[in-house]
Amino acid sequence: MEMVIACAGYEDGRRVADLELNDCASFADRPGRFVWVGLFEPSVEILRSLQRQFGLHELAVEDALRAHQRPKLDLYGDSLFMVLRTARQAEGGLIFGETHVFAGSGYVISVRHGDTSSYEAVRGRCEDSPRLLANGEDYVLYAIMDFVADDYMPIVEAMEKQADAIEEAVQSPNVGQRTIAAIAGLRRDLLRLRRASAPMLDVCNRFEHFTMPFIDDEVRPYYRDVRDHVIRINESLDILRDVVSDAFETYMLLAANRQGEVTRQLAGWAAILAIPTAIAGIYGMNFEYMPELKQPWAYPLVLAAIAIVCTVLFVRFRRMGWI
Repeated sequence: MEMVIACAGYEDGRRVADLELNDCASFADRPGRFVWVGLFEPSVEILRSLQRQFGLHELAVEDALRAHQRPKLDLYGDSLFMVLRTARQAEGGLIFGETHVFAGSGYVISVRHGDTSSYEAVRGRCEDSPRLLANGEDYVLYAIMDFVADDYMPIVEAMEKQADAIEEAVQSPNVGQRTIAAIAGLRRDLLRLRRASAPMLDVCNRFEHFTMPFIDDEVRPYYRDVRDHVIRINESLDILRDVVSDAFETYMLLAANRQGEVTRQLAGWAAILAIPTAIAGIYGMNFEYMPELKQPWAYPLVLAAIAIVCTVLFVRFRRMGWI
């Protein structure tokens, strides 16, 4: 995939030029202009070029090159460096990526790492709202954050459906290893998504309350809207974790109850079978003198005694619910 996805210049909320990477700083020198550069896993040379043009902080550039960062917002004078974790639902589970954003007066540089959605739709949405895009860099930052947060919502909805299916499955008498695997997988995905979304709340709070030169008061309510989305996502994830934990506890209780029922049934039948086994054991011993063996009624009497005792035990155990 090409490293430089897009490099465009904007003025008064409208896209006015497609730029070469080395021309970004010269375009953004004039008031009312800014550049938006979109990169995908860029090389060191590309980031160093942008660092020289816009004075990007060395630590932020190193983070953007290494990736594998937790969501955060770092301020460097009049500029910032933001890290967001993106997520996508796949057949084998969740796939995470990262978006790093450099922003300052006159520029927004988004750097994607891993399996992340393209920001072409974000760029198009911003360009379709020139009045808002006229605010400049701060509105672009909001649009990127809102896009990442909105991508979490379909994942949460899919997880809610999985949780509902698990709740029904644990009540089934045929519950087995597949349900346990589903519980374990959902718990793992919930934890991973929570780790990605929870720090984003702190990022939103800092945007709403911190004063930065290129963050206009008109745009701050939009950051509050993103924060509300993130709060709702985190609350949904917390509720789902409780639901899955309750489903697992229900499964364990039902499994223990089923095991107890089987144990009681085995114990009941073992007690019934112990009677003929004990009598047969007695008569199986090699005694020389057993007078009743010579009586014609001895054999039917022993069988009748065995049948009566076993029947009494069977009726008693059935009433107790053991059989």
